Amino acid sequence: MSARSDVAVTKFLSGYNCAQAVLYSFCDDLGLDRNAALKLACGFGAGMARRQEVCGAIAGGIVTLGIKHGRGEGQDRAATEETYRKVRELISQFESEHGTCNCRALLKGCDLGTPDGQRYFKENDLQSKTCKSCVKTVVETLERIL
Repeated sequence: MSARSDVAVTKFLSGYNCAQAVLYSFCDDLGLDRNAALKLACGFGAGMARRQEVCGAIAGGIVTLGIKHGRGEGQDRAATEETYRKVRELISQFESEHGTCNCRALLKGCDLGTPDGQRYFKENDLQSKTCKSCVKTVVETLERIL
């Protein structure tokens, strides 16, 4: 594991969500305030507020790519195209490693939107067994493509 992925995994295992952990690990490189990063990524965890759509680690990665390469005010569409290319690369690498970028599929149907699903998630340590490697994959992929 890289030092940055260690930071992300530690943040994730300490109670922050997958998106927060990914973005947080790049704060120094992005010149982003850590607290602002945690707040910015907060709603993306568990596939968008436990809706289990796109994996929150991927969402955090997309935000990271947008901050680094995205189109800002007064810039032309070349920045958009470069960002899209990098996002597609991130998703492709993730899917190659994990088979999908859908949170519900990654968790094999565990429904994080219900108390029973949340209990199942904890009792079966899916945070460590599944999600931790997703966070690690996203951070290590970002390190290569940023």
